[in-house]
Amino acid sequence: MKMAIDLLWVRPKQVGGIESYIRNLLDAFLESDYPFQAILIVSKDNNETFKKYYADERFTECIANVYSCNVKKRILWQNFHLSHLLKKLAVDFCFEPYYCKPLLGSNKVKFVTTIHDLQALHYPQYFSKFKNLWMRISWKHAIKSSRAVVAISQYVKGDIEKQYPKISKGKIYAIYNPIVLNYHEQSEQGIFSKLGIKEKEYFYTVSSLLPHKNLTTLIKALAYLNKHYPGLPDTLVISGIGGKSKAEIEKLSKAYNVKLILTGFVSNDERNALYKGCSIFLFSSLFEGFGMPPVEAMMLGTKVISTKSTSLYEVTQGKCLYVDDPLDEKEWAEKIVSCNRNSISYEGFAPEVYSKHVVVKDYFHLFSIAVMNDNVK
Repeated sequence: MKMAIDLLWVRPKQVGGIESYIRNLLDAFLESDYPFQAILIVSKDNNETFKKYYADERFTECIANVYSCNVKKRILWQNFHLSHLLKKLAVDFCFEPYYCKPLLGSNKVKFVTTIHDLQALHYPQYFSKFKNLWMRISWKHAIKSSRAVVAISQYVKGDIEKQYPKISKGKIYAIYNPIVLNYHEQSEQGIFSKLGIKEKEYFYTVSSLLPHKNLTTLIKALAYLNKHYPGLPDTLVISGIGGKSKAEIEKLSKAYNVKLILTGFVSNDERNALYKGCSIFLFSSLFEGFGMPPVEAMMLGTKVISTKSTSLYEVTQGKCLYVDDPLDEKEWAEKIVSCNRNSISYEGFAPEVYSKHVVVKDYFHLFSIAVMNDNVK
């Protein structure tokens, strides 16, 4: 099995959960004993971050003449040059872990494409007109022309099949994201000191600063708590990449007198320490294709309150505390009070389904039946 893996879209520390997904998946490939050849197609400015894989003879490097940080030029390069490169490399197929399968010249190359969500179809107001159009074209093209499409949850699989019933039939395979914690206790005190916080004296979330993450509701909920339930933590710590809601969130926190700490990108160890040290992990998102943070927090034994929106009830397996109305700050406050007073039990929670060895098995099964077997349509 000789495959190429397109990594040109990876902008280190700038694409959030999707970067975690592909790096965890590559680690799963690396640790497996499957026989394969994987050519990693990388850019001039992200290639160094994938060097560790080449110690394994199953991985080789192909540096494209493009920079991932220049998104427009990268997209043009993928569309005008990637298919030609794949033919030259004589791969059996290309794994495209993002929705950016080339529109041009890719008909003679087999592709497996991952679609993480169809958010622009549900919340078009969160995207520019151009990006809305581009994603809709890209999704439709990827579904129609890929040999198989990976959906990262049953929710996403069902959404794709509902939105594109004619072209998706028999092509969509739900495979969960691999989740890797690698928790090291010794990192805890460093991040607490750096942020000026103490254990169990803050609420925590991992989120980009985008409108659908619904962080404004969390700010209002904490303001309500401060007024009606004094004595609970009054600080919200948010880790993650930026976004266009940053100014609004900062302005709102000042107006409501809520202490807000935006950490920006943090290492996995620092993130895990913040999970473990928080009073409650709060995940207010309105739309997720998967939603790794609440699962990660639960795996570390942290109290979690989440919404039931889209995939979140599915991936948390109905085991954490949920708000019924994600936009109701009073309900959030009441659930926080209740969660604070009670102990937690995640009995029956099965993170094994997100382990690397389970996920990699599913991927190689998909590759074998949907790509290597020419009789599979």
